[in-house]
Amino acid sequence: MENVYIGRQPVIDNDANLCAYEILYRDSKQENHIDSSRYASASVINSVLNKFGTRSLLGHRRAFVKVDEKFLMHDLIFTIPQEFFIFSILQSVEMSERVVERMEQLYAKDYKLAINDIFLSKETFQKYKIVFKELSYIKIRIDDKLNIGTKKMVSEFSKNNIIVVATKIEELKEYELAKSIHCDWYQGYFFAEPKIMENAKYEPSQMKILKLYNLLLQDTNIDELTTEFEDAHEITVQLLQFINSGAFHFRNRISSIHHILTLVGRIPLAQWLMLMIYSKSVAKGNDSSPLMLMVKYRTELMENILKVIEPNVKNDMLGEAYFVGVLSLIDTVFGVELATLLEDMHISQEVEDALLKEDGILGEIFVLVKDIEMFNTSAVEAFEVKYSLPCDAIENIAIQSMEDVNNFESPIVE
Repeated sequence: MENVYIGRQPVIDNDANLCAYEILYRDSKQENHIDSSRYASASVINSVLNKFGTRSLLGHRRAFVKVDEKFLMHDLIFTIPQEFFIFSILQSVEMSERVVERMEQLYAKDYKLAINDIFLSKETFQKYKIVFKELSYIKIRIDDKLNIGTKKMVSEFSKNNIIVVATKIEELKEYELAKSIHCDWYQGYFFAEPKIMENAKYEPSQMKILKLYNLLLQDTNIDELTTEFEDAHEITVQLLQFINSGAFHFRNRISSIHHILTLVGRIPLAQWLMLMIYSKSVAKGNDSSPLMLMVKYRTELMENILKVIEPNVKNDMLGEAYFVGVLSLIDTVFGVELATLLEDMHISQEVEDALLKEDGILGEIFVLVKDIEMFNTSAVEAFEVKYSLPCDAIENIAIQSMEDVNNFESPIVE
């Protein structure tokens, strides 16, 4: 049976808020992304709606989905719920009279339309000027040929209430280029790239978290731990909210740190603390950051893949798998080399080898996790063959992990 791979890439705004996703698609017979087949648009939309579910893949956000002219002009498009997708029209589609009319029809029915991945020039600007009213987004490729004319065109899009999305942003320098011409949104994993600074200093709140983390993993007595937590007021409030949010199921609400330490245990609390390092909410009270959601996704994948290839795995090793995921982006937060950071933390040799050398079973899973993020389906298939897994085993884990991350970000309150 043909296997379908679905991936998603984050799209964030200037305040580092996660705004939308780009949905990537590939089947087992294809090597290219969605634009390789006229039927790919229908396949990916059908998979999101019927196979995987919108909540599992998208949470409460929309997804950019590429569409060609054949799909755009087919009346099937009007049967698709308009609240989940942004139809991203391929550059190969000419702005003919019939295409413009179809875009007007979709706009009138509150569908969101975008132009997909263009290199901005006078020619492309003129091409799409006729449909400015119907467009909600325009996605542009960033290169080193940007100039004052590019900035003026981006300004014209903004004046027409069109959100400009810079795509293929994988490095900080690309982000800085896009930001210099006043793009609104950015697509890619650039936010996970560490910016290493000489003589970097930890922020006081970060140092406090690291101190609490180390105390939890040592034989510190519970009274001393309680005192340290109570001295960290912002972290304590976050912790109490998290414990009482439904993530844990206790008969009565928890009202003290001492009670939490007794009931929850040191390892789960240490894991929670490391997640909090990635969250802007520790300092600013904002929503979960894309970096936090990314690392949460990595921890889910690390644990769940390990369970599949080693069904009898012990809790200690699962904990190590978790820490590989949660520590994998810690250098991004602190701006310090990962090896330097790990020297100050009490972690096992297996975790350190996985992170720094990609050695051992945890290192192998860590490499796979990064391949999943980069939508390297050939590596996924090779891993499944090596461990004699069903052809959709890793895909199912990835989808379940996406759903767990969505639920973590927006827990269901019963």
